[in-house]
Amino acid sequence: MVRKVTLIAKDEAATARVAAALAPLLHPSDVILLDGSLAAGKTFFTRALVRALGSDEAVTSPTYTIANIYETPKGTVLHVDAYRLKNAQEFYHLGLEDYFDTGIAVIEWGERIAESYDTALSIRLGFGEDDTARVLSISASAPRWDTVLDALETLA
Repeated sequence: MVRKVTLIAKDEAATARVAAALAPLLHPSDVILLDGSLAAGKTFFTRALVRALGSDEAVTSPTYTIANIYETPKGTVLHVDAYRLKNAQEFYHLGLEDYFDTGIAVIEWGERIAESYDTALSIRLGFGEDDTARVLSISASAPRWDTVLDALETLA
C-alpha cells in the first residue's frame, strides 16, 4: 500500500525546512526519487538536504555530469540526474551501485527509473499558488519509510 503525505511550502525557506526535517531520518542505502517539472525545485531540495546532512559543498545540478557526489558527516550523498537516461538499464550501466549500498542516493527525474526502486521514497515537487510556493507530494510503500512519513506529516 502506498502512503502519501502532501506538504505546502510557501517559499524556499519552507522547502529547505522539509529537507532539514528529512535529513536526520535518512540512512545509508536510502534512495530518494525526486520528480517535478523543470524549475520545480529538485536541485534546490537536494542542496538543502545535503546542507542539512552537514556539508557546505556547493551542490549543483548533475544534468551534464549525470552524477555528483557529496561527502557529509552522515555519509556519501550520490546526486543523480536521470533526465537523459532512457530507462533503468541505462542507469545501471553508470556503475554507481556501490554508492547505493553505502550512501544516500537522491535521483532527479526518478520516475524514469522508478520501477527498479520500489523501496524508495518518492518526492514530487509541483508549483503552488505562485512561483515561490511548492507542493511536495511525498510517498512510499516500503515499511522503512513509515516513521519518516509520520515525522514529515507533522510539518503539515
